[in-house]
Amino acid sequence: MAALFFIFIITLCGLAVPSSAAAFEKKPLAIITATGRHELTVEVASTSHELQQGLMFRRSLGADEGMLFIYAKPHEVKMWMKNTYISLDMVFVRENGTVLRVERDTEPFSLRTIESGGPAIAVIELLAGSADRLGIKSGDKVDYSTFK
Repeated sequence: MAALFFIFIITLCGLAVPSSAAAFEKKPLAIITATGRHELTVEVASTSHELQQGLMFRRSLGADEGMLFIYAKPHEVKMWMKNTYISLDMVFVRENGTVLRVERDTEPFSLRTIESGGPAIAVIELLAGSADRLGIKSGDKVDYSTFK
């Protein structure tokens, strides 16, 4: 009985690691920068549950992999790194597919709010250092079917 109560408290406090992460659909995405076209494979988060889960509890991410968060309409997006083990670069994307802003080298487990800095329809999370490696900056173009 005490063991069940302990498990309940840990789960309630958000300390338990989920037994299985959400299964995300994988799709190709390209970012066009001054250094060329960079092809990536992203896991797509679009449902409420997927948007909340994101890359939490993941221990690794490949150099040309990422997660694409797609929202129903453009708005000021606010992200954080709660329960996220991997340092990430966050690429905030406008409705027309241009990069609005890049937040580099986010701090794992941080509860600091990271804002898009304007209306964004999507966020691409990449392994920290990817934005510098690929030369991603404001004004670059994202090639993906969602963007007009």
